[in-house]
Amino acid sequence: MDLDLEPYRRELVAYCYRMTGSFHEAEDLTQDVMLRAWRARDRYDPARASQRTWLYRIATNVCLTALEHRARRPLPSGLGAPSDDPGAPLTPAADVPWLQPFPDARYDTAARTDLRLALVAAMQSLPPRQRAVLLLREVLELSAAEVAQLLGTSVAGVNSALQRARAAVAHVGPAEDVGDPDDAATRAAVQRYVQAFEAADVTALVRLLTADAVLEMPPVPLWYRGRDDYGRFIARVFAMNGTGWSVRTLTANGQPALAAYAPAPGGGHRLHTLQVLTVTGGLVSSNVVFIDPGVLASFDLPPTLDGEGLAPPR
Repeated sequence: MDLDLEPYRRELVAYCYRMTGSFHEAEDLTQDVMLRAWRARDRYDPARASQRTWLYRIATNVCLTALEHRARRPLPSGLGAPSDDPGAPLTPAADVPWLQPFPDARYDTAARTDLRLALVAAMQSLPPRQRAVLLLREVLELSAAEVAQLLGTSVAGVNSALQRARAAVAHVGPAEDVGDPDDAATRAAVQRYVQAFEAADVTALVRLLTADAVLEMPPVPLWYRGRDDYGRFIARVFAMNGTGWSVRTLTANGQPALAAYAPAPGGGHRLHTLQVLTVTGGLVSSNVVFIDPGVLASFDLPPTLDGEGLAPPR
């Protein structure tokens, strides 16, 4: 039987990402899913399940196998209390498999709100089978009977797992509370933040934060809550790296994101961090700052800017 599997690739990558919290692993697992499906194509029976449901059965089994005996991928805020010392040593925790961001430009997916970084982080705290139930029922909108058949369990078991999973992620809040990057008010808020950051104007930047704004920086396990500590830490960043930064805007996890370029010693700018923002009510309520080179490479960003080709934020 000839099957055209490619139209499903991007949604399978998004599914595997939500399951594992790793973009790199999601791409590898999706390739494994496609290969397994192709090898099993002669055994596929369209009378028993749609092609999409069949693929998700394979993807779920692949992800559950990959997640066996594997630690969850957290953000720093999921590991303990916030720090009250903006001058604390920035020591990476290399032994922690940190949550990775999702580069929207690589895989355009319709379910952007369900890729929110905070939601994916919350899902990582769930047992893998609960995680699968939540995604299959809430995101992919499969019926309880379909999910039960897919996971080899009962409808009652699916409904019970879904109830527990919903309760566990309820603190994330509804998607409509988070500013969409395409919304004019959100774009304006991000633009104001970029202008303050490029001007190294910490006072103006702090005014653009919610009172309990969170700043975290995997793989450094430190994180901060509140305008004061956020501002003091950003002042430290400018003191360490200089002023005159350049910022490009993009999206990650269906949220506004910034590629921050620090001034380079010999002139121009070098890629320093990817910052994924959460905008709530026109203010920045969270900033997750990624500095890992492997994460930055996923976004296909130029490693340097020469000073003449600086593009204004989009």
